Amino acid sequence: MRALITAIGLGANRPQDAVYPTSLKDANRSDYHGSNNYVMRFAKGKLPPAEAFWSLTMYNSQLFFVENPINRYSISPRQNLKPNPDGSVDLYIQNASPGANKESNWLPAPTGKFILMLRMYWPNESSPSILDGSWKPPAVEKQSGSVTVELGGCGLFRVLRFSCWCVPCCS
Repeated sequence: MRALITAIGLGANRPQDAVYPTSLKDANRSDYHGSNNYVMRFAKGKLPPAEAFWSLTMYNSQLFFVENPINRYSISPRQNLKPNPDGSVDLYIQNASPGANKESNWLPAPTGKFILMLRMYWPNESSPSILDGSWKPPAVEKQSGSVTVELGGCGLFRVLRFSCWCVPCCS
């Protein structure tokens, strides 16, 4: 436990201040890998409910930021995310650019393994809320044409009620 806290930071924030759900696996229970393309789709009106702000951050397997050609280490509404025609918002998580028209929604991945952390600052305390489970992050889906690299885990998020940091729901 001490090593984990050292790696991701001391849990000084209360859950009402910040939560960090973390995912090691995609919806197919496979490790994230840069040889695959992924989409995290937020339904219309279902972006992370946070009073301050939220971001999706990527780390490599050593828990360092992922170097990339556009120097983007997290993605959030600060990138002026482009919604789909139906109002949903797709985040593209992959090594290569998804195309110029989708780059505002692109979080560049490394060529190897990585993990995702959703950072939510001042999460809503009333519904919808990650604190009471009435809101959950959507699963990260591997796109067709991608290659499965390793199986295991679940790709979903779980918030530990007794702590200010989060872990994947399947270890």
